[in-house]
Amino acid sequence: MKGIYLINPHWQSGNKSKQECAQAQKQALETYIEDHNIFTVKLNQWQLNDYYTIPHALLYDLKQKKADLDVLVLYSEEVLEDFINSYPARWLILKSFFNEVVFAAKQKETYFEGAG
Repeated sequence: MKGIYLINPHWQSGNKSKQECAQAQKQALETYIEDHNIFTVKLNQWQLNDYYTIPHALLYDLKQKKADLDVLVLYSEEVLEDFINSYPARWLILKSFFNEVVFAAKQKETYFEGAG
């Protein structure tokens, strides 16, 4: 299975810092990817990380490559809430490049309660 994961470095939950939240997203997503045997794809040769942090950049690269991908892995719908609400059409287009969109976090709060 081929996929891409997206981390929102600006998302915060509870009283955690943005850095703690980004690290929590990264750990949860990488664990999910490993557990489900997902091969992560880099669409852009200049991309620094194995993941995206900007939905607009991901959409641009998807359009350029016309990639056929199985899964987009996100921590939760909440981490992209601003993008989804601000750009509903772009969100629909972005989702259309994947067979499915999955959320690695079962519940947004329980992940953070155990960490600390």
